[in-house]
Amino acid sequence: MTDMQIEVRDIRVDDAGEVMTLQRAAFVSEAQIYGSADMPPLTQTLDEVKWELQDGNVGCVALTGERMVGALRARIDGDLLLVGRIAIAPDMQGHGIGSLLLDAVEERGARAGAREAELFTGSLSEANLRLYERQGYRETERVEEEGGTQQVFMRKPIAQA
Repeated sequence: MTDMQIEVRDIRVDDAGEVMTLQRAAFVSEAQIYGSADMPPLTQTLDEVKWELQDGNVGCVALTGERMVGALRARIDGDLLLVGRIAIAPDMQGHGIGSLLLDAVEERGARAGAREAELFTGSLSEANLRLYERQGYRETERVEEEGGTQQVFMRKPIAQA
């Protein structure tokens, strides 16, 4: 974890522009791993981000002062917390912000009645897979993608608040 003060708060619709900018910066490394920039985090429009932030969202952002350094979007589907679009500023990756955001959103999901969290990442995203395993997520399914990669789905039970 970094020595700087990190504030975590609920994500809001008016964060959409900053979230989209952060998301694009964060996912460039993923595009390089997969050899394609044609992925939703890089092609998503501002209107799509705004829509995601208003419909049942329990996501969080991480701030250092006024700067948004991390964002995580999630929503509740029955007793399942669907975690998605974890984006950490490139210069802040590896400093524990992803773990901090996952903990925060899992707590919010548990308070909203979720019993389990689910997320997915690509099979070549080794840093993501390590993070999720450290956070207690376990692989539940692999779905074949074009180009010989897979989407790796992972789940974790979350404690009720």
